Amino acid sequence: MQLSSLLLAGQGKSLTSLFSLLYLILFLPFCLVVYSILPKKLKKYFLLLSSFGFFWLISGELVIYLVLSIFSIHYFGIWIDRIGTQMKSAIAELPKEERKAAKQGYIKKQRLVVTLAVVIHIGLLLVLKYSPFFTTNVNMLFEKLGISVKLAIPTYLMPIGISFFTLQAVSYIVDVYRGVIKADDNIFRLALFMSFFPQIIEGPICRYSQTAEQLWNVGPIKYENLTLGIQRILYGMMKKIIIADRLNLFVQNIFDKNAEYEGGLIAIGAVCYTIQLYMDFSGAMDAVVGTAQIFGVKMPENFERPFFSRTISEFWKRWHISLGAFFKDYIFYPVTSAKKMKKLTSNARKKIGNHYGPLIAGSIALFCVWFCNGLWHGSAWSFIFFGMYHFVLILIGNMLEPIVQTVNKKLHIDPQWFVYRLMQILRTTVLVIIGELFFRARGLKAGMSLFGKMVSDFSFTTVNTDLLKELNADIYDLAIVGITLVIVFVISLLNEKGICVREALSKKNIALRWGLLYLLVLYIIVFGAYGLGYQAVDPMYAKF
Repeated sequence: MQLSSLLLAGQGKSLTSLFSLLYLILFLPFCLVVYSILPKKLKKYFLLLSSFGFFWLISGELVIYLVLSIFSIHYFGIWIDRIGTQMKSAIAELPKEERKAAKQGYIKKQRLVVTLAVVIHIGLLLVLKYSPFFTTNVNMLFEKLGISVKLAIPTYLMPIGISFFTLQAVSYIVDVYRGVIKADDNIFRLALFMSFFPQIIEGPICRYSQTAEQLWNVGPIKYENLTLGIQRILYGMMKKIIIADRLNLFVQNIFDKNAEYEGGLIAIGAVCYTIQLYMDFSGAMDAVVGTAQIFGVKMPENFERPFFSRTISEFWKRWHISLGAFFKDYIFYPVTSAKKMKKLTSNARKKIGNHYGPLIAGSIALFCVWFCNGLWHGSAWSFIFFGMYHFVLILIGNMLEPIVQTVNKKLHIDPQWFVYRLMQILRTTVLVIIGELFFRARGLKAGMSLFGKMVSDFSFTTVNTDLLKELNADIYDLAIVGITLVIVFVISLLNEKGICVREALSKKNIALRWGLLYLLVLYIIVFGAYGLGYQAVDPMYAKF
């Protein structure tokens, strides 16, 4: 389903991307101008108004989901805090020997409240996103069992970004319960944290402690923040418009007509899709971080050059960092720290050692994380398989780690040897591309077919200039994509080595800095994928 079909306002289709002309030429400049002339005490309220206006433009009346989520967590947070306050005053008056039991009673009440809040938010998300998938599979099961019952498959309208702001809401409630933050009694500050317009479409999934106070205490736009923010937005635009959007038709044709092509071309399609997805999503994050920086807000980074990773585990610590951190803090750690899991780990340590002992509980938690990760991306067996694929790879890596270390030691292989590190990076990249093949395929069966063909019929005999033109990827397109990829790679490599390109440029003279900025604008205008022959591509991660 196209994102545009979810819009009720009717005017917001062009706003679903932070790189659309309507957003860049009208909405964002309007916000910056009005924000600049308003007094400091009104700036935060204007940001809040702009955020809700933006969300209404892209989702229409579905903004009610966001409003209800904000009111809900505001109330639940205050409720949890009040129970904590009652607990402190109550146990202070009790004899010492009665305090522990009384405290546990209040903690139990807090757990019930936080459980109710999480069930409401996650339950609504499950109903909206997954009930059609569940109903379809139940009908298939009934059919195989010969049961003549067919359930109606429900359909729902969902606002863009519901998965992102739902997880932010859950993190807020749980952090209040844990005592990490105090419940915010200012609903407007909480609303701004939940709705800040650059991040509402694709994240990152922020914690209250990361951005709420920054957003509420915004000040005047500073020249340095403005220039650095614009640089970051343009860099993201280059990734999105020149690379990701230019590859879109090529990738789409290969995956939609895969039966016509041999395995070698399917492999090329998988590589190109992986590049497209990374450039689309990381480019969007550049725009989010850059826009926030203009307002003086430091957003958490969501990518840290994942394709320099040496293992699958490291890759997912560098890709969609905020989602990984959410699963780690709110699923992995709670599972491994449960009493039964601690007992299991303690017993396992005694029997199979300090490395493999904790792996049992850790593997159970890891399974939960990756099952949820797969489902979070979509309601299809291909996404569940995608999650299980990475679970197995990470589990194997954890199990083999001591063996690999022993072998390296016996063979006198230095893990920091360049060739060894390069081979690890290449291996990890290949495994990621295979995973993305299943991620992009139209269903698990199609993914298996694509992978089977890629393995059994790997050749490039039919690949020629005519075929590339048929696939909407002529030499001109490939050359532009290739040159831009080299630019991104060089910048990423320098950053990986600890050389911040933006900081280095900021120390150069103003003529060079602005000259490069205008050159980047010109490069995007000349080589961007837009106009006749190109269809505007919705932000890829907004649908997850």
